[in-house]
Amino acid sequence: MRFYFEMDRARQLHEVKQQKDWDIVVIGGGATGLGCALDAATRGFKTLLLEQADFAKGTSSKSTKLIHGGVRYLANGDISLVHEALLERGLLLKNAPHLVKKLSFIIPTYNYFSSGYYLMGMKFYDWLSGTMSLGSSQWLSVNEVLYAQPTLNKKRLNGGIQYFDAQFDDARLATTLVQKIEQYHGVCLNYCQVTGFIKNDQDKVAGLMACDRESQEEFALNAKVVINATGVFSERIHALSSPAKKFEIQSSQGVHFVIDREFLPSDQALLIPKTQDGRVLFAIPWHGKVLVGTTDTPIKSPSIDPTAFDHEVDFILDTLNAFITRKVRRADIRSIFAGLRPLVSTKGKKAATKDVSRRHFIDINEASLVTVTGGKWTTYRKMAEDTLDRVIQHFNLPVQPCVTAQLPLFSGTANDDIPTHLLHYGAAAPELAALEKGNYGRVISASLNLSEGQVYWAVKHEKARKIEDVLARRSRALFLDAQEALRIAGEVGLILQQLLEKDAAWLDQEMSDFFALAKTYLPNRIPPAHIE
Repeated sequence: MRFYFEMDRARQLHEVKQQKDWDIVVIGGGATGLGCALDAATRGFKTLLLEQADFAKGTSSKSTKLIHGGVRYLANGDISLVHEALLERGLLLKNAPHLVKKLSFIIPTYNYFSSGYYLMGMKFYDWLSGTMSLGSSQWLSVNEVLYAQPTLNKKRLNGGIQYFDAQFDDARLATTLVQKIEQYHGVCLNYCQVTGFIKNDQDKVAGLMACDRESQEEFALNAKVVINATGVFSERIHALSSPAKKFEIQSSQGVHFVIDREFLPSDQALLIPKTQDGRVLFAIPWHGKVLVGTTDTPIKSPSIDPTAFDHEVDFILDTLNAFITRKVRRADIRSIFAGLRPLVSTKGKKAATKDVSRRHFIDINEASLVTVTGGKWTTYRKMAEDTLDRVIQHFNLPVQPCVTAQLPLFSGTANDDIPTHLLHYGAAAPELAALEKGNYGRVISASLNLSEGQVYWAVKHEKARKIEDVLARRSRALFLDAQEALRIAGEVGLILQQLLEKDAAWLDQEMSDFFALAKTYLPNRIPPAHIE
């Protein structure tokens, strides 16, 4: 069944305004909102999702790229959360095998006590995954560890533990969920901001006001249920419906950077089990590079484009360099990015962000606004299922079962004719490969495997509206190599200008916006000389 039809935004926006009456409107186009919209649409509800920026623009494109139970959560004793996440990991591997892959992890150990401790913990981790286990954890000798991680510092090394989890591409999964929602007749609009709520005679939320950020046109929509899934901005949306506060968001910043594979030339990930701040640090092979992170820094005022602090980058550098023989300098970093986690404080107590539970939280306030927050990508589907079950019960909607646990996400079939760099497009890969062999085969970036065909596809079939959408989320250019993304931005902008039928002033503004953003991903926060 063909799912990748052309996305005519003007037509969709017109139909949304004409429709007016919706069963469920979801605010927020990250993992949580997309999960809720997919669950609602597949249960047969008339569903609309509104996102003020681009899908997965914030937290949901800036994860550690892991689908996992959470080794650190196990150490904290949150066993039920780990068990739930491991089951969801298994479902994602089954439903989206083109996006979610099994990955081996190495934990280096430096004394026999830690070897036994970590092996026992990982064996319990395996047991919790039950029939969805990805393989048995095992102890490795020093030589086996160094074979797996050749640049690991062998001083005092006495072996290591190998265990298995999964990794994915977060923004690509978000794009896939948008397509799946619309296959089930839901509608997803990016760059459409909710500005207020419509109340009925009982002072309950009965709809909302929205503004198309491209035309600045405002319009009203009616809804039986409105779900606030805006992550770190949940409190702001909650306050639009009611001044009362029933929960509090603690924003925590996580920073990652990307380096070349020469520093960790392995297909296996490295897990440093205990950092100075009591977390863990990952170094993971990803799209031909190595992704390293993360941090846990409390943030008072969330922003849509957070930037890394120097001390966070230095912390990751110092921690990583203590474990590897080829030292990474700041100048070696290809890209730096920061994301904000929406953590939910319970019982009115403030806690260190690293100690706040990653469980999700569902609230229905006195104005009947539904808010769901917390959680993580691995459990996005279960968060949505729990939310819709609660919504159906509270609002007395027709009872329909959840079907997403068994819902394939356009994985396609294996085909030797598909280039490796297109496999994550799943069922769409054959048609995209044909585009690259035809009129859209011009290579824009050889090092990032980005072609004109992928830019065309992003605009025509994946709702990309800006240079950033293409280079940060439809492809991962900005995350993999910020300087290269800056170099090719002009060429990508010209393609978008033509496809979207925009004028020169639009392109000038796009270039200015993208350059301002991309510079914050550079290791030294300044553009290379040839870009000035």
